[in-house]
Amino acid sequence: MKYLHTMLRISDKESSLNFFVNALGLKEVRTIDVEEGRFSLIFLAAEGNEESQIELTHNWDGDDLGNGSRNFGHLAYEVENIYKMCTHLMEHNVIINRPPRDGRMAFVRSPDNISIELLQAGNSLEPAEPWLSMENTGHW
Repeated sequence: MKYLHTMLRISDKESSLNFFVNALGLKEVRTIDVEEGRFSLIFLAAEGNEESQIELTHNWDGDDLGNGSRNFGHLAYEVENIYKMCTHLMEHNVIINRPPRDGRMAFVRSPDNISIELLQAGNSLEPAEPWLSMENTGHW
């Protein structure tokens, strides 16, 4: 058995790509536009880890996604430096819902309220400010 991808429904293609590509740093692997079904499938992956993909499904005529919790927990990505990644995300106006106080784990949400877990590669970083005293925001 081989993992292929996780499918996420999105409501706004532009804001989702801005989040997943520009802020989170994933790259677009391929896009399939299905005219007769009026939807697009956008496959994204982390650089160097193209075999682990997410599929963003955009229904052209809209889709009621509720709060993003339809039978879904979260996506998880390992990062080289969790503090640098969280700083980068904040520079892209992404709210850090669960800051990396422990130097190990953080949570953010996509524009469609999908929970993304970020995990420090290797050992945890030394706890440091401003993360150490930063409170949780919203839910994650």
